[in-house]
Parts: sequence; structure tokens; C-alpha cells
Amino acid sequence: MFLLFATLLLTACASSTQNLPGNFVELGEFAPDIRLEVRYFSSNNFVGEPIDGYQSAKVFMTRDAAEALLSVQRELQPFGLGLKVFDAYRPQQAVDHFVRWAEDLRDQRMKARYYPQVDKSNLFSDGYIASRSGHSRGSTVDLTLIDLATGEELDMGTPWDYFDLASWPDSDQVSTQQQANRLLLRKYMLEAGFAPLTTEWWHFTLRDEPYRETYFDFPVR
Repeated sequence: MFLLFATLLLTACASSTQNLPGNFVELGEFAPDIRLEVRYFSSNNFVGEPIDGYQSAKVFMTRDAAEALLSVQRELQPFGLGLKVFDAYRPQQAVDHFVRWAEDLRDQRMKARYYPQVDKSNLFSDGYIASRSGHSRGSTVDLTLIDLATGEELDMGTPWDYFDLASWPDSDQVSTQQQANRLLLRKYMLEAGFAPLTTEWWHFTLRDEPYRETYFDFPVR
């Protein structure tokens, strides 16, 4: 009976990971001290419902990106700070879900929270939604800084995934302290080999990402 149970357990584990490319790791196992908040597995996101391809509250990344991220976490810990990751690898099917949502102009349920100043009809032209995402290559991450003692996020001036010019890293619409918090995150990410995005303070891509031309679509499960 024990052997049968062990065999079934191993089979289930293998089936959940068999489609993962060899260079990918689960961040929660690889770097357990990094906090995770996988909002795309929930309804707490700009779409307002769980996103296609997110079948669990896990985060996958290429090992190269995860190792670089872990180095940032270790650099921050002596200062009582750490990282919280919202998203990293993103299946292409999730990106397709975003596109379908953006095309449905009647669905405005999350506008007040995530894009109050942006007309939904402009999400494509303004660059907030696209048919391809660097996240699908596995070495891009959305994250913020937290106070390790309280678990609370540092004030960055806007929430994550907030569609607005105020989310640009160099925006003058945020306070001096909020700008300093953004610069602190940026400093450590740059030193670890990540490149920032000009329109989102939370978005960084590993400069030497291993899959520059590959957009994956295996589910997060």
C-alpha cells in the first residue's frame, strides 16, 4: 500500500513539472525568504478575475534570474528589507487573456483601482497591453520592497500594475520619499544584472536572459 501511494505521489509531482524547461525553477522553493503575492491567481488584479494559465499561487523564473534575485534579497536583509514578487514567468495564454479583456470595452469593473485616468480604448496604443510580453521568456520580474519586520510594502507612490504616468520610475507625481524607495529598488536590481523598464517602477528584466527569442506557454501549476 505504501509503495502504491509513493508511486502515485511521484507521478503527480512529475506530471506537474514535466513541461517545465530545464532552466526554470519555482521561486518559492529556490528562495523561500522572498515573499510572493500571485495576484493573477486571484481576482485582485486589473482584469478582476483569475488569469488563464495561473493554476496555483506559484512563481516560476529561469534559474539565472532567480539566482540574481536571491542575491538582491541577501543584500537587502541586513537593512531589514526584503523583496515581494507579484509576477515573473507569465504564460502566453495569460497574455492572450489580457488582450481579450482589453478588447472588451464594456468591462470596466477594475477601472477605479487600476487605471482611473486611462481610457480603456487606449490601453494598446499607450503600451499598457501588448500581444507579447517579456515575462513569457522567464527572466522578467515584477516586484517591490518590504519591511521584513512588518511585511508591509514600502510606499512606491502607486500600487503594482497601476496604469498611469505616475508609475513611471522617474515620475514627478510622487513624493521625495516615494522616489527614494523606487531608486533603492532600482539600485539593487541594476547591481544584480537586471535592466529596468521606463514605464513601470516594478518591472525588471535580466540583461543576460537565456531565452531572448522564446515565449513559453506552460501553465503555472
